[in-house]
Amino acid sequence: MSALFRILAPLFAALALLAAAPAAPAQAALKSMWGPSTLPDGSSAFPLYKRLGVRVLQHQLSWRDVATARPRRPRDPADPAYRWPASLDQAVAEASRNGIRTALMVKRTPDWANGNRGEQWVPTRLRDYADFMMAAARHYRSVRLWMVWGEPTRGDSFKPMPPDAKRGPRVYAQLLDQAYGALKRVRRSNTVIGGMTWTVGVVSPPKFIRWMRLPNGKPPRLDWFGHNPFSVRYPRLSRSPYNPGVRDMSDIDTLYAEVRRAYRHRRTPRLWLSEFTVSARRANRAFTFFVSERAQARWLRAAYRIACAKRYIAGLGWYTLVDEPDDGGAGLTSGLLDASGRPKPAYTAYRNAC
Repeated sequence: MSALFRILAPLFAALALLAAAPAAPAQAALKSMWGPSTLPDGSSAFPLYKRLGVRVLQHQLSWRDVATARPRRPRDPADPAYRWPASLDQAVAEASRNGIRTALMVKRTPDWANGNRGEQWVPTRLRDYADFMMAAARHYRSVRLWMVWGEPTRGDSFKPMPPDAKRGPRVYAQLLDQAYGALKRVRRSNTVIGGMTWTVGVVSPPKFIRWMRLPNGKPPRLDWFGHNPFSVRYPRLSRSPYNPGVRDMSDIDTLYAEVRRAYRHRRTPRLWLSEFTVSARRANRAFTFFVSERAQARWLRAAYRIACAKRYIAGLGWYTLVDEPDDGGAGLTSGLLDASGRPKPAYTAYRNAC
């Protein structure tokens, strides 16, 4: 054996071990859900969430309801103007006890913040929303996932959002960027989720992504890009968008490419698919499209197969846990349980996902 070989042999052995070692696993998508804190019989839903493997439970936090008057110290959660909802406090605490993370979507503007124009309108001073975000992050100390508004591309959810115009996305970009700075000042570990688009809208998702720019031309700061990819076709990534402005569950790869282009000079945000669902048995007040209960389970499995296979997807949330009572055909039928609490086929499909 040559002297050179004796010197290099340990290096060769180390390299062989590295080559044989399995690659580091991709960060798994978080299995999430929108759902109630209690079941139809009044018992806690959290033991069931734990059995289902829910890792993140999502809730809305209404700025309008918490701050009915202008606070004197808006960044202080103890300001007397704030009335934090006891039900949400309890839900966040119970989730933490069960090893489940909480994600909060903060929306709905108080009248005092926008000149009485309605809850959809952004505040006159965007700083007011950022200050409330700071107070909320200090109040909910265990929460690390924060969603900035919800489905702003709907004309009835966020204003101003003129159809097919740049104004709305650019106002939203400034709101998001200020919220990002506020949340990171409270806690660097906070994850800020922006965009929060949905399948269609008065401004389509691809245009919203392109037009979501700050006055300096840069995209706003965020950690994950949120989207709700509701579909009327079975989820399959091999499909192409069936409409230039639609981004459903089958178009997530296209959507991610658009986000990647928008953030090409920064680290590309992962996708947070906050809401996905399909109704079973009948139409209802939210969805005219529906499938059978067995087909609902197949759709759920297909959606989670996509989410679990793609490293760029941070999480996928199902909406919701329990069907609503019929109520003349208006009650939602997208739950994993029917209105009486009976597990549907989608229950098992969700439990086995990821």
